[in-house]
Amino acid sequence: MIQNPILKGFCPDPSIVRAGDDYYIATSTFEWWPGVHLWHSRDLVHWEQLPSPLNRTSQLNMLGNPTSGGIWAPDISYDGTRFYLVFTDVKTKKGRYYNNHNYMVWAEDIRGPWSEPVYLNSTGFDPSMLHDSDGRKYLINMRNGFKGVLVQEFDPEQGKLVGEVKNVFRGTEIGFTEGPHIYHIGGWYYCLVAEGGTGYEHCVTMARSRSLWGPYEADPENPVLTSAQNDPTLLQKAGHGDLVKTQNGEWYLVHLCARPPQGKKRCILGRETGIQKVYWNEEGWLRLSSGGRIARNETEEASGINVLNINACKERDDFTDPVLDVRYSVPRVPLGENASLSIRPGWLRLYGQESLNSLHHVSLVAVRQTEYRARAETCMEFSPTCPEQFGGLSYMYDAANFYLFGKTADEEGREVLTIVKTDTLTTTDEIVPIRLPEGKRVWLRIAAESREAACFYSLDGKNWVDTGARLDTEILTDEHCRGFTGAHLGMYCHDMTGGKQYADFDYFSLRCEEEESGRKFSPM
Repeated sequence: MIQNPILKGFCPDPSIVRAGDDYYIATSTFEWWPGVHLWHSRDLVHWEQLPSPLNRTSQLNMLGNPTSGGIWAPDISYDGTRFYLVFTDVKTKKGRYYNNHNYMVWAEDIRGPWSEPVYLNSTGFDPSMLHDSDGRKYLINMRNGFKGVLVQEFDPEQGKLVGEVKNVFRGTEIGFTEGPHIYHIGGWYYCLVAEGGTGYEHCVTMARSRSLWGPYEADPENPVLTSAQNDPTLLQKAGHGDLVKTQNGEWYLVHLCARPPQGKKRCILGRETGIQKVYWNEEGWLRLSSGGRIARNETEEASGINVLNINACKERDDFTDPVLDVRYSVPRVPLGENASLSIRPGWLRLYGQESLNSLHHVSLVAVRQTEYRARAETCMEFSPTCPEQFGGLSYMYDAANFYLFGKTADEEGREVLTIVKTDTLTTTDEIVPIRLPEGKRVWLRIAAESREAACFYSLDGKNWVDTGARLDTEILTDEHCRGFTGAHLGMYCHDMTGGKQYADFDYFSLRCEEEESGRKFSPM
């Protein structure tokens, strides 16, 4: 059986495609750089992260993008020769004024190089592509205001949209119609959409038509997929799906989902990616192989597919490689010269820029939290001279909600250890600053559970001291932040004087594991 979720911790809005025996999923990254997480599998069970298609600022520049703006719901497709990726860059999302721009890039090889972007439109987010059986290509996207599904032809020779734009399906009575995909299967065009909003009432619905341009009739048994809110043991927030057919003719639906702790609507892991086996019934409608419409924690494996052995991400990184691993993300734009693995081999150097509440230049290198029990650790050398300089670990959701645990200087220039909390842009100190020996290394550790996190430090890497602080993780949840991302842990440095004081990190480790009842915080 395939265990859900297949992509854990902040991997929302999945789009899936098969090319031969290989499966690829693209997921949203919002304000995190590089844009779009890309994943590869041979068996729909084991997944490895690939380099992002959007890794140049000429393709994407999110400087100043709002929290939970940026890359929304990318779509990955393949026409037998070329891979296409279409995506939205959301610049503002206030009230009814959404400024969101849709682009396309392509590549002959999934690992790149990927093209420079082609601008498509700004009429609505969640774009996708239909490569029709007659060779023509179409862009599909929702219309801003959740007012339906727009279709327009794309001419690959001219590299632009051509012809009429038509609103082919206005959604069902559930509302909040978004995430559209259209498939030409047999004699039908099937329109699969996300509805109900991307929260606990999220779902997948379907409609079909004999013509791409409609009219579309809704499935009489909609929704095709949703969650049982009265059963917290099952996946929640199930919706935003995409279909794939295996090389042996079986069908699967990948979809967004979440795993809040039982009895609590607080998703620190953000929205994730699940998968369900599906089939077409005698009436030509899509149904879950498990029966009903509820997203399940497991689904049947695909038949006749060989397992691909994938190297798991290493828990500890000693920075011996010349480039950062694909699992790391930074806010909005690449760090460029503000990060170095070569100046001091075996160490990551971060030059301090603006503070973490900035929407512009921030020196943070972070990894997604994938389970409720997590432990992040590093060894740092940093010599601050004033309170405007800080280096250490960050435990954060976005620029408005985070914890900083590390070293700064007091008004007399003495090095101190501190914990800072920012909750909806209100900043407080969580401990009385702890004096540290001048110019010495410090080891830092954050140990997190579903409800709270603890901070430990060491001056020798062996004997650990509990700061006594217990950090409420509520401020790092989707529900508190009203956001679309998820918690990250990482290495961080700021210097608000503009002097670019740097912090050196000897290693970074992050262990995420399922919680066990009765286990307590431990420095070990």
